[in-house]
Amino acid sequence: MIVLGLTGSIGMGKSTTAKMFAEAGVPVHDSDETVHRLYAGKAAPLVEAAFPGTTKSGVVDRARLAERVLADPAALKTLEAIVHPLVRADADAFLAKHRAAGAPLAVLDIPLLFETGGRDRVDKIVVVTAPAEVQRARVLARPGMSEEKFASILARQVPDAEKRRQADFIVDTGQGFDAARSSVEAIVAELAGHKPAGDKPAKPRS
Repeated sequence: MIVLGLTGSIGMGKSTTAKMFAEAGVPVHDSDETVHRLYAGKAAPLVEAAFPGTTKSGVVDRARLAERVLADPAALKTLEAIVHPLVRADADAFLAKHRAAGAPLAVLDIPLLFETGGRDRVDKIVVVTAPAEVQRARVLARPGMSEEKFASILARQVPDAEKRRQADFIVDTGQGFDAARSSVEAIVAELAGHKPAGDKPAKPRS
């Protein structure tokens, strides 16, 4: 089974692209959805212990937690040390399930794939991209978003150009979602009938 890492900076259309892979019949593990589930389950008491007052009724209050960690790199590292291993364990179980079922291809939707050293977990990487002005307009249209918050998020992410340099495949949502869907279908057609070439990560695209 080929493990395809799907990533992209904020506002690039990664979540929509992940849905396109799912619609093409590819199993998709959504890291963000997993975090939401963990915040209502096994991660909640661990987060509360590290950041008292950030849970309500046993569920992490994401807004309160964001206030505590976004401007504090040390606090963010503490949170990541709690959450990332749990997400990875969930993804490993997902891959084992679909590998046993004989799936030829599975997607790990990992927003911070490059930032968390995730290349060794996947065989190929898809980077979702869009022009900077499109990205900015999408992000600033989100509820509760500000220029300052957007800048803070971008500062913690590997630049889009570097992500594209290391990608095996690129899906450009700035050309419209029909074009993006065609790109996804082409990727699935190319990979679904192939085996991964061993356990080593794919080399960056030249």
